[in-house]
Amino acid sequence: MVEVLLITGMSGAGRTQAGNTLEDLGWFVIDNMPVELIPKVAELGRFSEGSSGLALVAGTGDDMGAVAPAVEELRASGAEVRTVFLEASTPVLVRRYRDTRRRHPLLDLTASTEAAIEEERRLLAGVRDRSDVVIDTSELNIHELRHRVTELFAGAGDNTAVTVVSFGFKHGVPADADLVFDCRFLPNPHWDEELRELTGLDAEVQRYVTDSELAREFVDRTTSLLDLLIPAYQAENRSVLTIAFGCTGGHHRSVTLAERFGEILAERGIKPRVRHRDIER
Repeated sequence: MVEVLLITGMSGAGRTQAGNTLEDLGWFVIDNMPVELIPKVAELGRFSEGSSGLALVAGTGDDMGAVAPAVEELRASGAEVRTVFLEASTPVLVRRYRDTRRRHPLLDLTASTEAAIEEERRLLAGVRDRSDVVIDTSELNIHELRHRVTELFAGAGDNTAVTVVSFGFKHGVPADADLVFDCRFLPNPHWDEELRELTGLDAEVQRYVTDSELAREFVDRTTSLLDLLIPAYQAENRSVLTIAFGCTGGHHRSVTLAERFGEILAERGIKPRVRHRDIER
């Protein structure tokens, strides 16, 4: 069976960088793949022999509305297809185009780069909604994007790749989160001067956050919920599952819980990747 990863998304959001990373990971990558050729990709399976899979990077064009039908036709041919959508906020994309002095592909149809970006966002809304994974690169540099793509796809052919992430609600909920748990009901170490400058990676903070009957019950009940849900996701052949724990700033409570559940899942043989998105903010 041909394993195909289709990368789409906003121009300037990092599609080419993602493709380069996948190539380094052993994928057979085709950049700027015309949408009308996507259904023919199964015929290229022989070229990806010995590789992790076949990755297609599709650019923006008038035919973007045909992406979903093309993907379904490819799946009908027997290929296993996953779709990744890269996005970023409009101000960030405007700045990237200004810094690189490149033209947006839709600029000739609009009055400004900002208008072109918003038009592209409108055209791609349906593609985004149908994507298996959404990566927001607004706060990522090239190296961080490479790390994220590697985190998600280095284990090609594995079952469900589970990522546990901590974050701060003040910085926004991760766009790629599948399950989100709000930890703001737990005691906040920020209000303890001795703990304020520490993080959830420190034992003192971990004890402060989890040393209550409420915290222990939360861990127990959430563990039971994940014991139910993760096998269900695996049964549906879900390739990526992101479990997010959030607190106010992403330094203490969410980090503590992400670390704890990373350990709990590892004890169950799942070997999750644990990352702390906002711990340095």
